[in-house]
Amino acid sequence: MTAAAWNAERARAIIDSHRSLRGALLPMLHALQEEFGYVDADAAPLLADSLNLSKAEVHGVITFYHEFRQSHPGRHVVRVCVAEACQARGSDKLVDHLKSKLGIDLGETRADGEFTLEAVYCLGNCALGPSALVDDQLMGRLTPARIDGALA
Repeated sequence: MTAAAWNAERARAIIDSHRSLRGALLPMLHALQEEFGYVDADAAPLLADSLNLSKAEVHGVITFYHEFRQSHPGRHVVRVCVAEACQARGSDKLVDHLKSKLGIDLGETRADGEFTLEAVYCLGNCALGPSALVDDQLMGRLTPARIDGALA
């Protein structure tokens, strides 16, 4: 699924459609990210106004949850589990390999926009670690060679 380009009018419509929900901020943020691939900085004032919150409160929620991106992700998103079970099975070496191969650090997107590399804390695939999501496809028992194949 390709994310739509940021559009304030579309964002307002998404926000309005979620306003009646209990605890509406999180569903609004998820819906905005689903639509645009990230939560644009211009969304914070729209959300604050809609929910009678300060922009600082909205910004605090966006930055507290690691799942919310504040910039457009790469065409391919690689999320490597760095929780204890995957660490015990070598995820740190996998992360080092990916950082070197892709030329970016965790939380970064390559300049060409092809890849974003992210850390996640448990994919629920502990017995098959180290694990990663590559474009939302769960992969386990990863080695540098297997992840290279997935990225090719």
